Amino acid sequence: MSFFKHTFFKPFKNVFILILVGFAVWMLFFDANSLLIHNDLNSEIDDLNTEKKYYNKEIEKDNKEIKKLNTKEGLEKFAREEYYMKRDNEEIFIIEYEDSLKVKENE
Repeated sequence: MSFFKHTFFKPFKNVFILILVGFAVWMLFFDANSLLIHNDLNSEIDDLNTEKKYYNKEIEKDNKEIKKLNTKEGLEKFAREEYYMKRDNEEIFIIEYEDSLKVKENE
């Protein structure tokens, strides 16, 4: 018992300080709104904000592509490149390089 007579433990003999320390420990670690939960939620909010910025940039890029496709030249370019469409008096030759071909890995 001489251990608890040290001057360090003197403030903890007061009931109010014991209650205050218990309340602080409860609020920091065990409560539904604890500091640990707030840290998790703040990190999740940061992740969602970075995701939001990424998707806003993607939306801007898509809107630029849509504006390009709304013009006659842009639509023709897209049809030629993606669907290999041609005019009546044209011939199209598709050149594929060896590194651009999709090859099965088992063969």
